Amino acid sequence: MLQLHITRRSGKARTGRLITPHGEVDTPVFMPVGTAGTVKGVTPDQLRAAGARMILGNTYHLLLRPGAEAVASLGGLHRLMAWDGPILTDSGGYQVFSLAHMRKLTDDGVRFQSHIDGSPVNLTPETAVEIQHFLGADVMMQLDECPPGQADRQIVRAAVERSADWARRCRDAWDARNRRTARGGAQALFGIQQGGVHRDLREQSARRLVELDLPGYAVGGLSVGEGHEAMCGVLEDIDDLFPKDRPRYLMGVGEPRDILAAVLRGVDMFDCVLPTRNGRNAQAFTWTGRVRLRNAVHTLEAAPIDENCSCYACRNFSRGAIRHFFQADEMLGPILVSLHNLHFFAEFLSAIRQAINENNLAEKAPAWIEAMYSSSSEE
Repeated sequence: MLQLHITRRSGKARTGRLITPHGEVDTPVFMPVGTAGTVKGVTPDQLRAAGARMILGNTYHLLLRPGAEAVASLGGLHRLMAWDGPILTDSGGYQVFSLAHMRKLTDDGVRFQSHIDGSPVNLTPETAVEIQHFLGADVMMQLDECPPGQADRQIVRAAVERSADWARRCRDAWDARNRRTARGGAQALFGIQQGGVHRDLREQSARRLVELDLPGYAVGGLSVGEGHEAMCGVLEDIDDLFPKDRPRYLMGVGEPRDILAAVLRGVDMFDCVLPTRNGRNAQAFTWTGRVRLRNAVHTLEAAPIDENCSCYACRNFSRGAIRHFFQADEMLGPILVSLHNLHFFAEFLSAIRQAINENNLAEKAPAWIEAMYSSSSEE
């Protein structure tokens, strides 16, 4: 089964080694998102060369196409993606938030109208576990309800109750399958904390989850409009709310300053679409801020995206060349910036781990944030 071995602590921040059926991963770790079975525009070899070690897929989207049993018949999600490292699958709970206009929510589960063809799609805690059982990820998530960041307290309270009940039902369905994938591999289940920005509801949610004694715990319901300071306020308590020997996963958060704030408060795992989504939109992450490669200032720029970066794009292409590819609608432009961004996130997490091991993350973090987010840090 999945285990986390803590190797060093610096305040609440910690480094560790996550042991999974498909290999070990150093934490804190950033997981690129491969929603429909692929990280957009990037081959698995390129993904690994960029520094990725664990990736994410999505239950809802893979259920719609090609279907969970189709994935299983093709050898499981690892084989479908040609990825031999660890995979985590979301349960579809985020779509409860993002597709609120196309779903009906009850205590039993969620009924969606497919965004592809309008057909009905039913997700319950039991079917979410069954689907992920067929997908065969190393880590699967419980089905939960993720309310908007500005939702009324009563709505958030109801989401906490419903998500806690669904976590228990997911645990029971996981137990019924002997905690294994359809191909017989060990499979871990993570619970998801809800509660919005309300400390008492967050505590209540965490308490209900910890009673289930799950292999890991996620913080959900953030990065949905509540803002950076409110997010930090929620994260202040997680080190005291969840077991010290279990991984903590902050879902859907990828802004570098948010990652730093979360690591300083005890989070181990992150995922987000930012590296590839921003890459497809010509926006590159660097240690000194964002580079917007469609800007005309880069037309004749012979320097790479980042002089200090060793990624494939920076070793081989100039800013001017990459801007040209975007202006000419060539596929290579989005691919190159996606590769650069994936490399940046891997290097960023590596630097965070090194700083924790050297016991100086709290001192380095403010300078990193200032360099990335000052008024002069965009080009």
